[in-house]
Amino acid sequence: MSSVPGTSPVLEAGTLARVFRESSGRAVATLARVFGDIDIAEDAVQEAFAVAVERWPADGVPPNPGGWIVTTARRKALDRLRRESTRPGREAQAAALIGDPEQEPPAADLEATVLETTVDDDQLRLIFTCCHPALAQEARIALTLRLIAGLQTPEIARAFLVPEPTIAQRLVRAKRKIRDAGIPYRIPRDHELPQRLPDVLAVVYLVFNEGYTASGGDSLTRQDLSAEAIRLARLLRALMPDEPEVSGLLALLLLTESRHAARTTPEGKLVPLTDQDRTRWDGPLIAEGQRIVRDCLRRNQPGPYQVQAAIAAVHSDARDASRTDWRQILALYDQLTAIAPTPVVALNRAVALAEVAGPATALDAVESLPLDTYHLYHATRGDLLRRLNRRAEATAAYDQAIALAENAAELDFLAARRAALT
Repeated sequence: MSSVPGTSPVLEAGTLARVFRESSGRAVATLARVFGDIDIAEDAVQEAFAVAVERWPADGVPPNPGGWIVTTARRKALDRLRRESTRPGREAQAAALIGDPEQEPPAADLEATVLETTVDDDQLRLIFTCCHPALAQEARIALTLRLIAGLQTPEIARAFLVPEPTIAQRLVRAKRKIRDAGIPYRIPRDHELPQRLPDVLAVVYLVFNEGYTASGGDSLTRQDLSAEAIRLARLLRALMPDEPEVSGLLALLLLTESRHAARTTPEGKLVPLTDQDRTRWDGPLIAEGQRIVRDCLRRNQPGPYQVQAAIAAVHSDARDASRTDWRQILALYDQLTAIAPTPVVALNRAVALAEVAGPATALDAVESLPLDTYHLYHATRGDLLRRLNRRAEATAAYDQAIALAENAAELDFLAARRAALT
């Protein structure tokens, strides 16, 4: 590869990791559509990044690194197909779809020619493929998080609160099932959409959550994933405008993302909701999210995402934390509990319960929850015990939260809370 004009020969620390986070999911989605095989797509993208590791430090980062990855990966995939004599016809089909692999488009046009015309449909198409009813539900969500969000097996395991080998087995079985059953890479027909919608919404929500609070790393957030989840939610709403839960999910993501700028200090320290400078919240996102919530209320078909969006809307109404209508939030959590009675919902409800009925009542509500491997469970217990002045127990709870947390910003916050007790 010759040096690209206008690029620096110095590869900044973290550049490849950032490009991988931002581009790998889209590249896999595009190549999965072209070649009809997830394993080929994943392997080719991995090989393309291996080439980038070798070349970019000397030649510089291309102007459109995502497009460069797709172009390099398609060549790697075609090379693999040429070597596989048992798969005649696949190479010709792929070559017809992507053109002559030896003719690389100009760097300035790379995104337009390779990505822009396909990326939206490719991402959504791959999500619906991974959420096919022929796959086990847990495998559907895990596989989509792997392919769309680019999450690694340990990160997915943390999201599911299960061991890593369990997730690894699910991923292998799901990809094998898609291949062996010939599940097509397409957006389902109208009558097929409702069956797959719950899993698709769950995946988009989990992608957003990983972006809003990253499960690991030095930064609290992964803005690329939050933006991608919102983009996908908008696509889903355009595809299914009459589905209230799709609108509810989009509203929830917008209202939650509106707090992004206020969630950290300039040094990257975590700022809890009660201490955030709400003048830094994003007004246009709040206005759009609240408008969608009002539309959902008029439909009167409540679902989990709509109720969560309503909770976020109540938070966004308060100009400062002291004006939060906790009774309304608790009532909404009661409604959410009736619809989706999960331990995590119960834990979040306890936060509102503490504000209405006091920390002792809230502590009673969380003590028996089966969330011992979830760091936020122990952090919540620590906060309730701290407010009850049960310092030794609070310290032990924070110790457990610190042992389980892997995000540096969260670890710093928890360590500061623990230190304040002593």
